[in-house]
Amino acid sequence: MMVADGGMVDGSWELTILVTDLQVEKTLRVKGDLHIGGVMLKLVESLDIAVDWSDHALWWQEKNMWLARTRSTLDQYGVQSDARLAFTPMHKNLKVQLPDLQVLDMRVDFSINVFSTVVQICKDLGIRHPEELSLLRKFDRDEIRRNMANRNGSLNKKKRNESTGSSMTSPYMTSGSNNSMDSTGPNSPYMMRFPASPSPQGTLMRPVSNPGSTGSPTNTPHTPNSPYSYNGTMSPGSYGSLSFEGSMDLSLANSPATPTREAFITLYRPRTFIEKAKVNGGWLDSSKSLMEQGFRENHLILLRYKFFNFYDLNPKYDQVRINQIYEQAKWALISEEIDCTEEEMMMFAALQLQVMLQYGTNQLSVDQVDNHTNEGDDDIDAALTDLQVSLEGSHITSPGDITKIPELQDYLRFFKPKKFTLKNFKRYWFVFRDTHVTLYRSKDDTQGSPVMKVNLKGCEVHPDVNITGQKYGIKLFIPGSDGMSEVWIRCESEDQYAKWMAACKLASKGKTMADSSYETEVQSIQAFLSMQHPAPAPAISTSQLDIQPEDFVAPRFMKKFKTKQLVTRIMENHANVRDMTLIESKMNFIKAWQALPEFGITYFIVKFRNHKKEELLGVAFNRIIKMDLNSGDSLKTWRYNTMRAWNVNWEVKEVIVQFEEENVAFRSPFTDCKVIHEYIGGYIFLSMRSGDKNQTLDEEMFHRLTGGWA
Repeated sequence: MMVADGGMVDGSWELTILVTDLQVEKTLRVKGDLHIGGVMLKLVESLDIAVDWSDHALWWQEKNMWLARTRSTLDQYGVQSDARLAFTPMHKNLKVQLPDLQVLDMRVDFSINVFSTVVQICKDLGIRHPEELSLLRKFDRDEIRRNMANRNGSLNKKKRNESTGSSMTSPYMTSGSNNSMDSTGPNSPYMMRFPASPSPQGTLMRPVSNPGSTGSPTNTPHTPNSPYSYNGTMSPGSYGSLSFEGSMDLSLANSPATPTREAFITLYRPRTFIEKAKVNGGWLDSSKSLMEQGFRENHLILLRYKFFNFYDLNPKYDQVRINQIYEQAKWALISEEIDCTEEEMMMFAALQLQVMLQYGTNQLSVDQVDNHTNEGDDDIDAALTDLQVSLEGSHITSPGDITKIPELQDYLRFFKPKKFTLKNFKRYWFVFRDTHVTLYRSKDDTQGSPVMKVNLKGCEVHPDVNITGQKYGIKLFIPGSDGMSEVWIRCESEDQYAKWMAACKLASKGKTMADSSYETEVQSIQAFLSMQHPAPAPAISTSQLDIQPEDFVAPRFMKKFKTKQLVTRIMENHANVRDMTLIESKMNFIKAWQALPEFGITYFIVKFRNHKKEELLGVAFNRIIKMDLNSGDSLKTWRYNTMRAWNVNWEVKEVIVQFEEENVAFRSPFTDCKVIHEYIGGYIFLSMRSGDKNQTLDEEMFHRLTGGWA
């Protein structure tokens, strides 16, 4: 007997399921205690089609969720007769833009969380340490301007649409999409090209799956014969293992040249810190699936390095990884996402030219590249650093003077900027000991009272160098009770600058010159400066190469100099790097990028608790920084080594971070608090990586640290 709502006296009721492959709706009679696996079995039996349905699962559009727990019942999920479910493939096509702007047509699992999706993509591409990357939404400038004009209204509406699945139109949807579960339109608004057929768009599209392979009626499985199929010899979680070498695709180790004008079609060029912060709000939640975050088949998504703490960059095993990091750094500089000085830009252009010249000369050998240490050491790795010192000994002290604390003493110039004052540097005798800098009026006054004594632990250290003008300055932003106070130091020579700059950088991390990394830091700074020196004469005549400067420097330099002037300067700087191999050029480019003051800082707009004004928050690999929203100047810094706990108050969408000195709480007006919290927890997770090259990737630990629960 049937009752009014379509149910039966025996408690059964009708459930409608759309089979997306066939575009057919099936109505099943079920009971609430039927488990999800039983529903799928009953559906497949009713279809009576001899096809492998193992890659299919049930998607609940109204609730924006996969019914992934096959042993759970319909009642446990809350599915009732008015629910409309879809029986759809879990693996779908996705257009993935790599850091080098190539676009690959890849087949990924839309039902697993984004962290696992990135792991799968990196395995396909032969990239070790996938925990450093994530997926980013593609925004266009108009959308960012709209969201900035109405930060709360339009963005919250957009998020509501994504969470309910009511709106499928977005900037990353292909024009062939028809709002169905599996849109497979062939057209895309994003420029692509196939390897055998260059197009003026300057990107590269490569198919991953084989359309002719057997599988579901309209979807192909991820087979072992795919060009990017999984390496069956690898165990799950071994992405940091050196056995990864066999799965590398060397065609991704050298990217096709992309003219800047064409790259700017897809690259977003932020003009202000506000725009940079808005772009960073587009990072996906690593704990949710692609489908749950509004993505459908054939959508475009950006694969980018999210965490700037690169572990064990090994030229022997990481040719693809090094190239993708190099390409992301290159486009960050050219698009003005990160700032640099004029001389630094010419050095980067020279290194880029050397990469271009060495491209195709079969110089991927790593015999000449031995020094590829990770420069992302932070305070949380102090225990590992201490162990290294105990095993290897310090490069500063010899066995005969192990009780002596290293010092720096010299005459330097000092200036503390204030409003409406001229730059008047005064000469003082500086003494650098431990993490403290002490100023005396002269060398003879060291036994008396100092003019000033400053602890540099926790400060921000920025270079202020102009090689041509013989200016070697250091800007220090020192934390205090009233915020950050600014101090400028001027050195007399490059060697003096390298020693004092290295000491300041280590002191900011709580380390002294007795640390084994001091000499390496000094040498790194000296090498960085030497590459900025223009050579007396170019190694290659400008007539021998057809160089388009806009492909090597940021647009602001194109406005400042004439084309011939830029070409000449690039060629002069190239003489300093002309002997580098391909891999050396890329590694030096990455190291120089890491030395920039803005490197590795991700910006968000936040409101701190009990503050009405919006401010800029910078999240780096070893600290978070309160910054001025317009100028980007540091106002206060909190380092992770003083952090006790961090979590999210989900009721008010507030991130709470507990430090030894104080608690910090903030909300973002137009970025999900989970995004910011995931950055902080992600950097803590990366700092826990051990020196074991065969360590497994602990995904559970990542989600525990980034989940936002106390």
